Amino acid sequence: MTLAELISCCGSGAWANAMFRRQPFADIHREADEIWWSLASEDWLEAFAAHPKIGQKSAAKWTAQEQSGMSQAAASTAQEMARLNVEYENKFGFIFIVCATGKSADEMLSILQTRINNSREEEIRIAAAEQAKITHLRLDKLLKQ
Repeated sequence: MTLAELISCCGSGAWANAMFRRQPFADIHREADEIWWSLASEDWLEAFAAHPKIGQKSAAKWTAQEQSGMSQAAASTAQEMARLNVEYENKFGFIFIVCATGKSADEMLSILQTRINNSREEEIRIAAAEQAKITHLRLDKLLKQ
């Protein structure tokens, strides 16, 4: 895998560089997790910043497919998602991260409504776990190309 492909999977330069150096992979998912969970929160935040907000249009390689549940959202759901996205980012200092693949707009909104009540420490760990899921899905897609 190229460094650019790895960056497109995660968004963290530290993660992508470490993965690039580990090639060839014995177990890509185990190695991805090993590296991910060894990183500093600043590296996680870098990965989070590479995402568009849920429901926001983006030209990013993965976004349209991953957030396809938002394409059928009722106007009220989309508006509430946009409002809570702003509130979430103001509270935590990073955007709401959820593995959106296979989730409806209402499911994502419900998750956001629940998680906005977390502490920042709790939320950054949850967001990191969601980022790990997203990364695994993207790695699988790259391997199938």
